[in-house]
Amino acid sequence: MDIANLKFETFEKTVPEALDAIGASGRISEQKAVLIKPNLVNDSPHPITTSPETCEAVVNYVRKHSRAEIVIAEGCGSSTLETPEVMRRLGYWELSERLGVPLVDLNYGPVRKISDPKCAVFKELYLPEIAFSHYIISVPVLKRHSLAIVTGTLKNMMGFAQPEYFHSESHGRWKKSLFHGQIQESLIDLNRHLVPDLTVLDASVGMAEYHLGGAHCDPPVSRIVAGYNPWEIDREAAELLGEDWRKIEHIAAGLR
Repeated sequence: MDIANLKFETFEKTVPEALDAIGASGRISEQKAVLIKPNLVNDSPHPITTSPETCEAVVNYVRKHSRAEIVIAEGCGSSTLETPEVMRRLGYWELSERLGVPLVDLNYGPVRKISDPKCAVFKELYLPEIAFSHYIISVPVLKRHSLAIVTGTLKNMMGFAQPEYFHSESHGRWKKSLFHGQIQESLIDLNRHLVPDLTVLDASVGMAEYHLGGAHCDPPVSRIVAGYNPWEIDREAAELLGEDWRKIEHIAAGLR
């Protein structure tokens, strides 16, 4: 099975069930280094951000099936807070200490320069070296987005974009504000070179109106979606929110 869409019961129960349904244990057993990438855009609690419980379920699954080195990594977009403080406020420091999993701030560190004249916005991309040395497990939450329409696993890769290269005051105070000028084209450029290897989408609740606030989905979506192809995952995410993925450029653009 390429994609699993299971009814949510608990993270502890449903996350491993979804991963088992797509045969993730075999692929994970081959890895030496795993990067778990939640969506911690700011310090707002779940379901605006990925809960520590979701990541804990993923960590436990990886450890059950692999001896890989594991890190939890994010580069927040907050204009006022740095990633370590966001992680502290959301309970990731406690999770890190309890499970012995290092936390990594993707907003800083060595980068690799990628030049691509085919890109519409970013002819040059500077992406963290860790993105190319680790097996990336994206753990986003299901949300509508004021600019991108839907924010799922493809947009979750914005956490790898370092503010030094992707911030412009003319586009706003957010650390990754350069994306906001041409959000669809910018995401297409990013995803041309960086997508996750595996995704666990937390659609247990869902944000119905806006990625940073507003109403929760009512009733809650109550699903966990897992799969390898990020475009398929986000097409499923769009449908869960009642959106036509064909009208969302960065989701419609590619399919591995």
